Amino acid sequence: MAMDIPKLRDKLNGNFAGRFFLWAVSLAYGLAVFLRNRLYDSGVLKQKTVHSRVVCLGNITAGGTGKTSAVMLAARTLAEAGIKTAIVSRGYKRQSQNKEPVVLSDKTSASWNEAGDEPYMLCEALREHNVPVVVCADRVIAAQTAVRLFKSQVILMDDGFQHRRLSRDKDIVLLDARRPFGSGGLLPYGTLREQKSALRRADLAVLTHADMAENLDETKTEIRKINRRLEILESVHEPEYFFDVSKSEKLPLDGLAGEAASLSAIGDPESFEKTLKKLGLRLKQIWRYPDHHPYTLDELRSAYTLCSGMPLVTTYKDFVKFPEGWRDVVSGGVYFLSIRMKILGGGDEFDAWADALYPRLSLRLRQKPSPVSE
Repeated sequence: MAMDIPKLRDKLNGNFAGRFFLWAVSLAYGLAVFLRNRLYDSGVLKQKTVHSRVVCLGNITAGGTGKTSAVMLAARTLAEAGIKTAIVSRGYKRQSQNKEPVVLSDKTSASWNEAGDEPYMLCEALREHNVPVVVCADRVIAAQTAVRLFKSQVILMDDGFQHRRLSRDKDIVLLDARRPFGSGGLLPYGTLREQKSALRRADLAVLTHADMAENLDETKTEIRKINRRLEILESVHEPEYFFDVSKSEKLPLDGLAGEAASLSAIGDPESFEKTLKKLGLRLKQIWRYPDHHPYTLDELRSAYTLCSGMPLVTTYKDFVKFPEGWRDVVSGGVYFLSIRMKILGGGDEFDAWADALYPRLSLRLRQKPSPVSE
């Protein structure tokens, strides 16, 4: 089983020696991040450009901000406007981390193990929009591959705010409105990837899970103290439908009711479970695994058996990681919940989002009928 970093952090925080160790490591980590950023800001370390617009979607905390849903919304927004779009990703925790790119598109057949669970899910979810995903430990090589193979007009860099080597035209930072700066400390003592001052590099901030937050105005005030020019949008994650994985068919949100079980290996399982409860499900069993956990047949068989006829509900990201032979274990009653990100506030807010992705994209979208509802 993959190492559960949050649990390890909690364990070390249980005594003085552990807290001191975490603090010392975070101090060294923070110094390394500071020096690296200064080298890029001063031009000592050079950024690489590609012949395409590059838009980065990232965060300053580890996990759970809803970044993948934002990448999906960005890709749909661009594709529905007729703009050739590709996504580049490092493919966190995939089997191979070498510099040979893995290309996911209609013409390739790489597995989720080769590409990583999130890139694979993005490709599958965006298949109808013909948005390829290129995975490589070197994001510059990934971007160059996307331009060469697909003539991409826009490259969306997934989870790349701390990756300074690939030059980008816009930086969009996702912040969880409930805890925008995590626990306040740098990794591994806390969950910040870099100091809050990093928001000075951002061009647009999107507060996710805004419907679950209590102090939005205070959060916006704190952000603007760091970067006064930064436009701040609010967003929510809305459920779309349930999908019966055995029958390969969609169900409406009221298609499941009563007692159920949940299975997830994501950055924010609590949010997923709360959504299921809001939809009227009474969760009698809850299985949580570390983010990006690869399921085994035994784990899936155990969860399915213990459900005792209750619906077993998971996420799309988890479903794509079901192991080979899962149909021999699951005969029915397993579903994933499709969730989509939505920008709140109306036309002006969505225009700001669209124009950050591509200049004057909002005007192009208004001039043609579009299924974009955000």
